[in-house]
Amino acid sequence: MRDNNEPSEEIKNEWENDPENWIWGMFYYNPKDKRQYFPKKMKELGWHANYANSNNIIILSLLFAIILTFLKYAKYKQ
Repeated sequence: MRDNNEPSEEIKNEWENDPENWIWGMFYYNPKDKRQYFPKKMKELGWHANYANSNNIIILSLLFAIILTFLKYAKYKQ
């Protein structure tokens, strides 16, 4: 059963196709869309992230910090 607060597939498709929800044509930012990730047009190519979702910002910040820590450690190791 579907949650009444969840938008329809038609609305989700409109959001995805609206150029106002894309920063530089490659970063999806839509605060109305509560999805964290959604499939790309060609599903074989993976997923898009919604950067308006605060969970994605936290995950990307942690990933960035891990990469920087690894690079810093690798630099001192040599």
